[in-house]
Amino acid sequence: MNGGGSVEAAEAVAEASAPVGAPLQLEWKFAQVFGERTAGEEVQEGSKFVDCHTCHEYMEKTSYDSRNCDNTMGKALVVFRQEDSKVLYEHYAYWGFLRSLWAFAVDIISAIEFDRTGDHLATGDRGGRVVLFERTDTRDHGGNRRDIERMDFPINRHPEFRYKTEFQSHEPEFDYLKSLEIEEKINKIKWCQSANGALFLLSTNDKTIKFWKVQEKKVKKICDMNVDPAKAAGNGPLAGPGMSTSSKTYTANGGCLDKTLGLGNDFSFPPGGASSLHLPVMTSIETSLVPRCRRIYAHAHDYHINSISNNSDGETFISADDLRINLWNLEISNQSFNIVDVKPANMEDLTEVITSAEFHPTHCNILAYSSSRGSIRLVDMRQSALCDSHTKLFEEQEVPGSRSFFTEIIASISDIKFAKDGRYILSRDYMTLKLWDINMDSGPVSTFQVHEYLRPKLCDLYENDSIFDKFECCLSGDGLRVATGSYSNLFRVFGCTDGSTEATTLEASKNPMRRQVQTPTRPSRSLGTLSRGFRRGADTSGADTNGNTFDFTTKLLHLAWHPTENSLACAASNSLYMYYA
Repeated sequence: MNGGGSVEAAEAVAEASAPVGAPLQLEWKFAQVFGERTAGEEVQEGSKFVDCHTCHEYMEKTSYDSRNCDNTMGKALVVFRQEDSKVLYEHYAYWGFLRSLWAFAVDIISAIEFDRTGDHLATGDRGGRVVLFERTDTRDHGGNRRDIERMDFPINRHPEFRYKTEFQSHEPEFDYLKSLEIEEKINKIKWCQSANGALFLLSTNDKTIKFWKVQEKKVKKICDMNVDPAKAAGNGPLAGPGMSTSSKTYTANGGCLDKTLGLGNDFSFPPGGASSLHLPVMTSIETSLVPRCRRIYAHAHDYHINSISNNSDGETFISADDLRINLWNLEISNQSFNIVDVKPANMEDLTEVITSAEFHPTHCNILAYSSSRGSIRLVDMRQSALCDSHTKLFEEQEVPGSRSFFTEIIASISDIKFAKDGRYILSRDYMTLKLWDINMDSGPVSTFQVHEYLRPKLCDLYENDSIFDKFECCLSGDGLRVATGSYSNLFRVFGCTDGSTEATTLEASKNPMRRQVQTPTRPSRSLGTLSRGFRRGADTSGADTNGNTFDFTTKLLHLAWHPTENSLACAASNSLYMYYA
């Protein structure tokens, strides 16, 4: 009784302290994890061997012996072991140069996406593979999910997904005309409308987009032609005392094995004689998932593809690289239309590049794209065939006296997402999340500080290239919350309604709340002063209240919010973590 009363009292206090009309802060719990590494286990790695003399590149399994490193000369002996012939390649090169070239992990997740129903989840990795997961907890109650949600009693269980299938989407390629290697890494995955029980999705690497169909097919297994006579008894007796005997030999299906009927002298019965001959029979039927590449959309981008987005009409999609956005029809793979081109006549005049692009969720003629200068442009394809002129420009005015060497770098937008109703656009730059109202282009309606404690360390982050990391963002299906990733495998969830003070810090682990501390109250909504601390006492020290330093080498770049529920899927290295609230 006392325990129950204390819980009720705590809930009453929380409700009383929350602003009127603002939703309560969610309590996130661990659901499941796929691909979690055990202690001491390393991510599967490959290598890229570069011969500086002949400019040939080899993809090999790599073994590096640190004892061969000559630190005094700044050089290293790197040993490449070829699995088949065990040939050793020895190559002297500057270690810093080689390390940046050949060290990469093929198992690291590089893309993640829920489908529209939330019943399927797809991930892509740096090895060019696409892995599909399907939800299983809604199947145990009978009926569809919508009927269950209308029931009077809640389902006290967390969402559960299981591995469905995987396939190799892209392979490494080499452009001999440009002497350019094309990595197999999956940059983006987008689900398309399903039909006839089949799943459809788009996946892309730096240059090539592929349209995949994944469908269940029944595979029939047939027994061998000649089996053991003991096993053949299940097919019925082939000879018995009731059967007439003659000089001719017959099989169970009435066939005559007389040599006079055309059988050659080289014909021989199996060891069991004629009685072991029988027609093949079907032993079992198994269902397997068969992925098939329906179309390949290639040779349309001179620069690396950073975005693909499906149109609400279900027939077209866009692909964006650094300087152009192309419009495709799903049924036509050899032709696309260039709708945005920001490439100047003289490349020396280039001031910004396209970083992300996305279609409006309901209006098939509207799309938005972001730039490296921190601006978002809204485009209406009804105005002209080439949409070089935008209908609206969303850009935050720079505070006087705040400009520095890093201002333009950290202002670059790495990802944008439309809200489900299309009213708001969420953008992520290096330091902040910004929520924009498409009806108000004077500035963002909300700004969320993700990791303000990094601001004094921008010089170090520039030296190790971490300042160029591209973090993704996502919105909840109801539009009440936003989320994005950070370093040390942390991610943050913010409430974006008026008066909300929700600012939760979670860790991608089985105990997501272990690094959670009390966050300060939300400041006023004035655009000039709107900010949120990462956590109290951590803005300048780079350490949490327990004294744990933040690890800038582990970063949570990719995450996705379930379209209808408060459920998050996030990728930490090669592990997929799922949480619910």
